[in-house]
Amino acid sequence: MRISQLAERSGVPATTLRFYETAGLLPADRTPAGYRVYGQDAIERLSFIDAAKHLGLPLEEIAGLLAVWESGACADVKAGLRPRVAARLAEAERRIAELTAFTGTLHRALAHLDALPDRAGRCDPGCGFLGPAAPTAPPPSEPFPRPAPEEERPPRPEAEAEHWRGAPVACSLTGPEVTERAAHWQRVLTGAEHEPIDDGVRLTLPAEHAAELAALAAEEQRCCPFFDFRLHLNGAVAHLEVRAPADGAALLTDLFGAAT
Repeated sequence: MRISQLAERSGVPATTLRFYETAGLLPADRTPAGYRVYGQDAIERLSFIDAAKHLGLPLEEIAGLLAVWESGACADVKAGLRPRVAARLAEAERRIAELTAFTGTLHRALAHLDALPDRAGRCDPGCGFLGPAAPTAPPPSEPFPRPAPEEERPPRPEAEAEHWRGAPVACSLTGPEVTERAAHWQRVLTGAEHEPIDDGVRLTLPAEHAAELAALAAEEQRCCPFFDFRLHLNGAVAHLEVRAPADGAALLTDLFGAAT
């Protein structure tokens, strides 16, 4: 199968298939002309990757499990998979316990507020508002840290910050490829929230789009190095920040939409 045929049969975008190859998850043979070709086992391999991703396994662990899966010993796959699933179950139960405790704290705080008399003066420790009514639990930890506000983030290294600014505003794709790439971005970004940032736009989508966003951004930067991409995972959402120099602002708007 060519990559387009595999994408159609598996439902996995071609950009993600290329990303999987780069990550060592999906090897591909090459024709004399350089085109990727895949065997029928690629469908089963993609099903295994998808199932492992739904269990919350990172790509590094999935790559290790795939090496065991290729040997054909189901017992070995089971032995490698079980402790990983158990670890994620323990983490999920820990978060549930934290959320349960935090929910109780919020309920107590709300009941305490409702019981306070309305006063015309300022709040002080005597009114009981500034002191907890009952022992409280800390807020639940988040699976991904929230990104710091722009002004609080440490400055980027100079070479990293200026690389995309100095790149030529030009794209190496041909006309049909540009159209296909733009259509792919439009499909992936359907329903995204747009927020203006310095030199670009921040796009917010559900976190399940993170892998496809990363793969597509990597492909885009190879042909258009004047784009700067930053991907942040924040719990249930993913934030993709896209920047471009002033000469590329119109191209950025055409491809990613205007900030609102």
